[in-house]
Amino acid sequence: MSADSRALPQIIALGGHSMTSKEEDVTLSRYLLDQVPAGRPHICFLSQGSGEDAFYIANFYRHFLELDALPSDLSLFRPHTADVAAFLLDQDIIYVGGGNTKSMLALWREWDVEKVLRQGWRQGTLLSGVSAGAICWFDQGLTDSIPGRLTALPCLGFLEGSCSPHYDGEAERRHSYHRLISDGKMPGGYGIDDNAALHFVGCEPPRVVASRAGAAAYRVEHSPTGISESRLDASILLRLQNGASQKT
Repeated sequence: MSADSRALPQIIALGGHSMTSKEEDVTLSRYLLDQVPAGRPHICFLSQGSGEDAFYIANFYRHFLELDALPSDLSLFRPHTADVAAFLLDQDIIYVGGGNTKSMLALWREWDVEKVLRQGWRQGTLLSGVSAGAICWFDQGLTDSIPGRLTALPCLGFLEGSCSPHYDGEAERRHSYHRLISDGKMPGGYGIDDNAALHFVGCEPPRVVASRAGAAAYRVEHSPTGISESRLDASILLRLQNGASQKT
């Protein structure tokens, strides 16, 4: 990717992604790193959704150090910088982890992180994340932040419409998403399978990529006859000998 393309706003929303050594996880991580021009990208972890779980953060560092990136994390429970804006705007990639989206967004708003993320996005910082870190960028997300049920949650609104992660990974996701859209409680949007991602660049329709055969994303909308769901086929990523990612 050229340096000029970094100025385009980018968001990569991952339906499900773990930071393990498994091929499907490493391949999606490499895809993230490949989207910015830096040779060793600075990638910052926002883990507020998990309450800044220490194991999650340590795993993030291990995973991305092994991929020759330059990882860091921003803590809002144990702040290590007084200038949150400067710290975040110095990153090439922001990666938002999973967890409780409702609590995460409330904390971000208290610390003005939302405003900084919007500024960075407009300036070319790649925003990304999994689960809570995927739905947070949309107008609304399907969340399990409230125990025992899946509900609609107002989010940041960087991207229009709604989103559900784990579309093929959790039994109630598809049904609940259809129901809430059909009842008018959520706008239409996207369902994203585990090991798949939506990549938004500028104002273009999203590209769909996946690291597992069969993984995809779906456009879900309300129609006069009920719910309309269209499968968006994914380009399956391959890891090359030199570590770059390529689409088939």
